[in-house]
Amino acid sequence: MTDDVTDAVTDDMTDDMTSRVDALIREMTLKEKIAQLFGVWVGASAEGAEVAPYQHDMEEAVDLDALLPDGLGQLTRPFGTAPVDPALGALSLMRTQARIAASNRFGIPALAHEECLAGFAAWGATAYPVPLSWGAAFDPALVREMAAAIGRDMRAVGVHQGLAPVLDVVRDARWGRVEETIGEDPYLVGTIATAYVQGLESAGIVATLKHFAGYSASRAGRNLAPVAMGARERADVILPPFEMAVRESGVRSVMHAYTDTDGIPSAADERLLTGLLRDTWGFTGTVVADYFGIAFLKNLHGVAGSYGEAAGTALAAGVDVELPTVQAFGAPLLAAVEEGAVPEALVDRAVRRVLLQKAEVGLLDPDWSPVPAVLRDADIPDKPGPLRGTVDLDPAANRALARRIAEQAVVLLRNDGTLPLAQPPVPRRIALIGPNAEAPTAVLGCYSFPVHVGAQHPELPLGIELPTLHEALRAEFPDAEILVAPGTGIDDFSVDGFAEAVALARDADLVIAALGDRAGLFGRGTSGEGCDAESLVLPGAQQDLLDALLDSGTPVVTVLVAGRPYALGRAADESAAVLQSFFPGEAGTGALAAVLSGRVTPSGRLPVSVPRRPGAQPSTYLAARLGQSSEVSSIDPTPAFGFGHGLTYTSFAWSELEVERAEVPTDGAFRLAFTVRNTGGRAGTEVVQLYLHDPVASVVQPVQRLIGYVRVDLAPGEGRRVHVDVPADLASFTGRAGVRIVEPGELELRLSASSTDPRLTARVTLTGPVRELDHLRRLHADFGIRTL
Repeated sequence: MTDDVTDAVTDDMTDDMTSRVDALIREMTLKEKIAQLFGVWVGASAEGAEVAPYQHDMEEAVDLDALLPDGLGQLTRPFGTAPVDPALGALSLMRTQARIAASNRFGIPALAHEECLAGFAAWGATAYPVPLSWGAAFDPALVREMAAAIGRDMRAVGVHQGLAPVLDVVRDARWGRVEETIGEDPYLVGTIATAYVQGLESAGIVATLKHFAGYSASRAGRNLAPVAMGARERADVILPPFEMAVRESGVRSVMHAYTDTDGIPSAADERLLTGLLRDTWGFTGTVVADYFGIAFLKNLHGVAGSYGEAAGTALAAGVDVELPTVQAFGAPLLAAVEEGAVPEALVDRAVRRVLLQKAEVGLLDPDWSPVPAVLRDADIPDKPGPLRGTVDLDPAANRALARRIAEQAVVLLRNDGTLPLAQPPVPRRIALIGPNAEAPTAVLGCYSFPVHVGAQHPELPLGIELPTLHEALRAEFPDAEILVAPGTGIDDFSVDGFAEAVALARDADLVIAALGDRAGLFGRGTSGEGCDAESLVLPGAQQDLLDALLDSGTPVVTVLVAGRPYALGRAADESAAVLQSFFPGEAGTGALAAVLSGRVTPSGRLPVSVPRRPGAQPSTYLAARLGQSSEVSSIDPTPAFGFGHGLTYTSFAWSELEVERAEVPTDGAFRLAFTVRNTGGRAGTEVVQLYLHDPVASVVQPVQRLIGYVRVDLAPGEGRRVHVDVPADLASFTGRAGVRIVEPGELELRLSASSTDPRLTARVTLTGPVRELDHLRRLHADFGIRTL
């Protein structure tokens, strides 16, 4: 079909869905409408030390027999609440959906959602690298491919919605959820997150942007702390990734943030959830609550005196669905509407959005079937035993994809020539020292299933293969003798193992120090939700162990597997090499071993700066002049390794800068061209980063900010001519009147290998009047690459 015919068919389908939904709403009772606005978390416990804070506040177990005749909006985490064989989980979900549909007058099933922050959070599903590694890869196309694979696995077993990606921009690396973010730059976050949404949505999964907005800017990096942030920081740093995703990805859901900004909780912010998100940006999907977030309006924020008032406040702001389970949107909302405290029109608005989304995923189709794709050709037995083990959520193709991402995300921070190890002299005796040397789950983030849920079931297998770094190194270096000692724990401050570790180091040709984090939840780890850090010193006694290894006299290669950047003290300058990997997933140790040997050439770049001093926080490369090192403060926030930094095993020369259009009006576009050539002896990838520096502006600006990037793969001796068009819109910022503007004046366009390594600088000028922009402004520079 032609594009016009396709558009016409799509419009007809949309009109039909809208008509069906409107007719359905007219027939529904108030109770039936409200029932579509909440989820139920079957199998979740409100008891025990392992549950999340405030999960204890859940009401008693829901009586499904009493609830289902009115219908049900969502099923919360049918695969991610407890370990379940994927085939049996699909069978159970199928039967639950059939029961739900059969119980209500209209035959409407529930929409099932799951976490998918670093892969489908289900037992036996592929554990991909965490989002911070996606940022390190600087490769939206690869992230899109990964997300499509995740989405296909989820859809095949009957899941409809994924609660990812996280678009929070890192403002303080002490925050425990840094591992869930993509980085500290809004453009990087926006482009990678948009690609992830495109992949997930291409598989038919409703992606969910979170956390809207400002969660990562909490004071002192504390989880769920108040946010102290001006309107301009919010507009120019926090909101652009969400804006890009809404405009470009086809995203169909947004999750509000827990936090309040300047006294207004996100769940109660009508200007944010309706005025900006819907009225300005044109978002038409659903806004869902972060877990317990509506009740928090009463319990934590104190802006509602009852659950009914909290429900009305959230509905008025623009929240459509209460997750994870019924609380404020149940009986309290029903009573508030019946008493006239909450207009029924707000319920109608929300239920219309919910039902339209159900129609989009096929749940309102006359021929809807509860049978998921993986069971359509199965002989479904009365007893589920024969199905066990028949669904593979970690096939070879997934594992290969996870490996590619992990390899691209490894960042080589420092190298004195020791790496790659495959070059002579190859070390024959390697001392592998550190608490992450033999920990299978060291490569996993806190929302991976084995950590998030499996940790509560130690009697069960992990469900996926997780080779340790020791095992990966043995496979990579079969002729080497590898001696292993933990030296210390991740965070126990023990020094009892130091003597053994140092003795092994002195007797080896090379030391590999395997250090970093242990992911966990709410203080049970050193990284993850609720695992905030007081400073960015390595947890426990790891820095002391590292210093002792450096004193051994044997070259030390420092390998960090972590969820955030850490200051490394002496090791930043004295290690023979430093490798940084942000929770690289199930294939992570193999990827690290391959980079160490040189079988894989590193191409990752830092999505967050690595601090030189552990206490100089919060800091970010986006700082204005006053946020950088100065003579009037004894605290120097200059990083050891800046945003965008990453070395490789070859060298590149940048040359022949040509500025084809150096002076353009404020609605024009600059045009540049330059050459990048591989001047080394092996293939490699240069990540070209384009930064904008505005020396004089009407409001304070960051010294520089990323406005574009592109990966350039080059064989030895090969050169590429890179062309880039830079629209003046990318120089825009929020002016004094609160409106986004482009100002005339001189600018610098810095073509850089990192934020601290500019290679070529184009000095350009914008002419003409100050120009106001809206949300339809251009968001990207256009890169073109030609082989020489």
